Amino acid sequence: MLTVGDRLPSFALKGVVSTDPKTAFTDVTDESFRGQWKVLFFWPKDFTFVCPTEIVGFAEIDGDFRDRDAQLLGVSTDSEFVHLAWKQSREDLGQVPFPMLADIKRELSTALGVIDRNEGVALRATFIVDPDNVIRFVSVNDLSVGRNPQEVLRVLDALQTDELCPCNWSKGEETLKAA
Repeated sequence: MLTVGDRLPSFALKGVVSTDPKTAFTDVTDESFRGQWKVLFFWPKDFTFVCPTEIVGFAEIDGDFRDRDAQLLGVSTDSEFVHLAWKQSREDLGQVPFPMLADIKRELSTALGVIDRNEGVALRATFIVDPDNVIRFVSVNDLSVGRNPQEVLRVLDALQTDELCPCNWSKGEETLKAA
């Protein structure tokens, strides 16, 4: 698995950005958000139970990520057509403001090392990538356990300080000073 300090692999995936089939699809690459932070979060399968709670959780604070010049990118190994059908089937997912990327060939998931060996789908992995496409944070959960989008935002805040941040540090609090 790629980790902190590694470069985000090159990728070109189809993203779903609306529920209208005429405007739903867009091409997204590793260079699409040049100069911005990127938060890539992977989920195992569309039309499941834990996954929509995470996607909606990230969507609810998308504006907070954008305020920090960070682009959310959701990814699974389902096709763009499955993503579109899922967005169309649920009002809350239909409102998701960030691209839902289709890694149907599993190229990005494999390059990052987040394919579950037993199920053949992406693990619940999260990567925070800096504007130079360097991975600065990685977290991977078991398939059955959802992650905390607020914690991902907290870590992004800490990374953006370029300072030493203590345990449970939150934006606006004092950072540590090296002696």
